[in-house]
Amino acid sequence: MTADVWLPLPPEDIEGLPEGPRYLFWDGGEEFPADPGDCVFYVVPYMKPSTVGVRPLPAMGAVQVVQTLSAGIDHVEPGLPHLRAGVRLCNARGVHEASTAELTLALILASLRGVPDFVRAQDRGEWLGGFRPALADRGVLIVGYGSIGAAIEDRLEPFELARVARVARSGRATARGPVHPFTALPSLLPEADVVILSTPLTETTRGLVDAGFLGRMKDGALLVNVARGPVVDTNALLTQVRSGRITAALDVTDPEPLPPEHPLWRAPGVLISPHAGGPTSAFAPRARRLLVDQLNRFVNREPLRNMILTTGP
Repeated sequence: MTADVWLPLPPEDIEGLPEGPRYLFWDGGEEFPADPGDCVFYVVPYMKPSTVGVRPLPAMGAVQVVQTLSAGIDHVEPGLPHLRAGVRLCNARGVHEASTAELTLALILASLRGVPDFVRAQDRGEWLGGFRPALADRGVLIVGYGSIGAAIEDRLEPFELARVARVARSGRATARGPVHPFTALPSLLPEADVVILSTPLTETTRGLVDAGFLGRMKDGALLVNVARGPVVDTNALLTQVRSGRITAALDVTDPEPLPPEHPLWRAPGVLISPHAGGPTSAFAPRARRLLVDQLNRFVNREPLRNMILTTGP
């Protein structure tokens, strides 16, 4: 048996890969590059449907590591029951923080300052003046304070905010201030002008932003979702934005991709980007650095980074 490593980036484009394994390129095509049973380190194709990424898992009897190139792991979870015990699942912490935080800030500023209205007015040749809200002096609530949430706060720091509140699965102290548990949301939501969702999709966070959550947001608040679409109850969100009480900027939706006839496209006060948080020019160099580091650790039997779980009974 060979010790194969399946990569969704051409191995010849990755400098620094350790000697030993056989590196094979597979980005989700119909044909596998070799016998999946010989794969010991599987890097899941990036930005492919879940059905693509999990397809080889039932045949990967020798795999020891499954590495995603996304921060979330929800797209590979359906395939985990097919794996033997002891397989390590790692995510791409450190790859997407810069790009996702950049887009988050762009969505906030575009929504508050009315950039979509300006673009439509430009198409009509119309000079659209008026008074618009600024980000300065606003209160921001970050729901999901992992590495991406922290990177978002890094970029918000120069904008003269009135306050930033942070929420995660469990409370803790940080140098910037407290991170509150999810149980604190009812008291924090009414104070936030901008609510940013950057939490992973788990059974706890699925549908977290429901009618009750949205109803606690203050009038005129902006909801920004750069997490996963199912974190938000789409029907509840539609009710709120149609009333004009809140607005939304969504990089992810439920369903996704959003069908052409879906009412979210035409809902008032909603800005939609097509899950563009991660795929930028910043992705490839950071992904390559992560893979080189992880594979050197793997070959040298050193602890891996970003371990999320180990399969087992």
